[in-house]
Amino acid sequence: MSTRLRELADHGQSPWVDYLSRTFVHDGELDASIDNGVLGLTSNPTIFQGAIAEGNAYDDQLREVLRTEDDLKEVFLALAVDDVRAACDRLLPAYENSTAHQHGWVSLEVDPRLANDTEATAAEATRLYQLVGRPNLMVKIPGTAAGLPAIEETVARGIPVNVTLLFSLERHRQAAQAYLVGLRRLLATGGDLRTMASVASFFVSRVDTEADRRLTGHDELRGTLAVANARLAYQTYLDVFSGPEWLELAAAGANPQRCLWASTSMKDANRPDVFYVEELIGKDTVTTMPRQTAEAFLDHGTVADTVTRDVNEARRTVARFEEAGVSYAEVVEALERDGVRKFSDSFQQLLDGIADKRSQLLGATS
Repeated sequence: MSTRLRELADHGQSPWVDYLSRTFVHDGELDASIDNGVLGLTSNPTIFQGAIAEGNAYDDQLREVLRTEDDLKEVFLALAVDDVRAACDRLLPAYENSTAHQHGWVSLEVDPRLANDTEATAAEATRLYQLVGRPNLMVKIPGTAAGLPAIEETVARGIPVNVTLLFSLERHRQAAQAYLVGLRRLLATGGDLRTMASVASFFVSRVDTEADRRLTGHDELRGTLAVANARLAYQTYLDVFSGPEWLELAAAGANPQRCLWASTSMKDANRPDVFYVEELIGKDTVTTMPRQTAEAFLDHGTVADTVTRDVNEARRTVARFEEAGVSYAEVVEALERDGVRKFSDSFQQLLDGIADKRSQLLGATS
């Protein structure tokens, strides 16, 4: 059965859904999504917060876990790991049957409160990978200054990494270099590079939101920076993963760190709901969509190779924002800083929600 999501795969792009919950995995929705062409999943604290707080799908396991565990983070991990394992198992055929394991990945995020602690982040990534125990798990690590060496260390340990919270071209290049150094270290210790993979999650819609907020006048520039930024990031990918250094690693079986387009839902009601997905389609990329965006793309998305279009115009767009008084450096710095804070706040809200559930369940049984 041909679908628009399957057509994306034909163009070299792996479509993922940014959602994970127990009911999604076990009630047939994930299977239906896979049938429609979904080839991977991402998750984050906000998604888990909503999944655990709503309904009673987790209540029985919560009661069981709470008999022996008081630490709210450990309670969360007990719940989340079961969901992630089940999702990995559902997507394992896609992982095993795809060239160089391009498809079938599920992402689980390290505690975002550790974003500025390199050693703690690397240790947490290792722990999560071992807890889940599935080859098609990617551990999400933020591409912050402290996260970059943690990414290198995690890759050197043979653990696939989803580098999250990337907004700037400089950070993206640094994340790619961290991956390369990690691969070289892994190879030096006898590791199998063929089992390794990584994606660089480059956030899209948030860039337009922040840049447009800073614009005074210049309506012609509104809604143009995010796609330009992402298209230039793809040029970085083409640059880094070519040449003698990369070819040596590729000869040893290494896979490139693909660009993943995150934050692809449209926030502006006056613009097409699948705009960001349509504008960033191309070879060796991933697009991750909220369920609503994926459903919209299935219904009326247009598939064409677009990520390499108008690269010179993308460079001019960045320059025009500077000329209009909007500093690119300030935009991406603010987005990274706010992104870490928002993810940390979401994680704390997740733990608070589990505490509320605990009170409800224990109250109901006392």
